[in-house]
Amino acid sequence: MSPPRLWTILKRGGGGARAWASTLHFVLIYACGTLRVINTNGALMTKTWKLLSTALLVLICSEQSALSDTGTLEKIKSSGVMTLAYRESSIPFSYLGGEGQPVGFGWEICGKIVDQVKRTVARPDLKVQIQSVTSQNRIPLLTNGTIDIECGSTTNNSERAKQVDFAINYFYTGTRFLVKTDSGIKSISDLKGKKVVSTTGTTNFQILRKLNAEQNLGFELIGAKDHAESTLLVIQGRADAFGMDDVLLFGNRASALNPSELVVVGDPIQVEPYAIMMRKDDAAFKKLVDDTLSSMMKSGEFESLYKKWFQSPIPPKGINLNAPMSKELKDNLKTLSDKPST
Repeated sequence: MSPPRLWTILKRGGGGARAWASTLHFVLIYACGTLRVINTNGALMTKTWKLLSTALLVLICSEQSALSDTGTLEKIKSSGVMTLAYRESSIPFSYLGGEGQPVGFGWEICGKIVDQVKRTVARPDLKVQIQSVTSQNRIPLLTNGTIDIECGSTTNNSERAKQVDFAINYFYTGTRFLVKTDSGIKSISDLKGKKVVSTTGTTNFQILRKLNAEQNLGFELIGAKDHAESTLLVIQGRADAFGMDDVLLFGNRASALNPSELVVVGDPIQVEPYAIMMRKDDAAFKKLVDDTLSSMMKSGEFESLYKKWFQSPIPPKGINLNAPMSKELKDNLKTLSDKPST
């Protein structure tokens, strides 16, 4: 049982469970190998409750340890189920199409991986479940076993690599800004005294916060739950600029009700790779995913898929991003690197 699910049960349980949670005011901090109990009131907990909390944490950790020992392929083979994570507005990588179902460049690659998993575990009857994720919860839901893989717009960097593994990099992008066409904003230096939004839980938010402090740029940085909300804040005039990976900005601009009122500006602040995300230290599953990508990149199938999603009309509105393949990505079709950004 995952910690979020455990906490939900405690909150939604009978009166006794709710009373227990609300009266003691303690938080279970989950980190396998380290068992800690924190009383948010600052008071010492009784020995009985300490023992109970420790027992609960041991149960949680032992279940995740079992998942880690088993491996994703064995988990999928024994359960007959594979859970794929998708994003709702990461155009064109993973987003909801016209029929409310996930579509996109990354999502199609996920489908190829599922086909290979079926062959590898000899489960042609494999059931595929889908799970929406956000920038904030994608890593926790992967590490606790709720999802098995995420094919979206996740940046492969060294910090995240401490918690998860990444496949071969399949896109490269840089942080720029989406603004109103008549805003007068042309570069990051024009943002002094302005309100800038970025999606919470992204590397872009962290980069902008760091730059704002180090270079004294003087803008107010606020967070939004997803890319769609960030774009809406700019359209409504509640934010002056949306800082995000340029390819996602082009996608959100193109899907807006009136794309001509928005423009992407500024030089890329930092070029970073996107990659498919998996649980850490699962060599067999990573090899399967990397081999699938490698085969697609060598055969030309990857380039065809790229043209479909980046240089052709895409659902739901038939927009064309007209985004040529970057030099970094062209090079990686040959080197097949999973190297993270710093």
